[in-house]
Amino acid sequence: MKDDDLVIRSAAEADVPELSRMLAALSAEIGYESPAANDAAALARHGFGARPLFDALIAERGGWALGLAVYFPEFSTLRRRPGVYLQDLYLAPEARGLGLGRRLIAAVLHQAAAWEAVYLRLAVHDDNRDALAFYRRLGFRTDPNERAYWVEGTALEELVGT
Repeated sequence: MKDDDLVIRSAAEADVPELSRMLAALSAEIGYESPAANDAAALARHGFGARPLFDALIAERGGWALGLAVYFPEFSTLRRRPGVYLQDLYLAPEARGLGLGRRLIAAVLHQAAAWEAVYLRLAVHDDNRDALAFYRRLGFRTDPNERAYWVEGTALEELVGT
């Protein structure tokens, strides 16, 4: 793939079907099945509505989407600085190993410079060995003192009702 063939651009609402398709492919690859996985209307509402909750970049060649990065700002109270959370990085199988993942991450960091991000954070599934190796090669590291948690469903509803 020649560099002049590749375009990395901000996603627009018209890209929601393609974003949804790539996110569904990512979900299938990591074995995450969810009834909401194909809810393009929710993706449009939360990403391109009155108060967007995420940004996305699409990498394409000849109008064909090869990958995406979904990200949003976050703030570290320990650092007293803003950062960026890379929620999803997806590359079509034929686009892997070509340096596109690194280029998408660099593009996210260029976008995050607008809010003075000084770090990038992400999470990787433990059994996704290719992704783990990729991020290690780029210099990402884990924090042995930190563990991710989340709450949803009934437990979330109970907390809301507290």
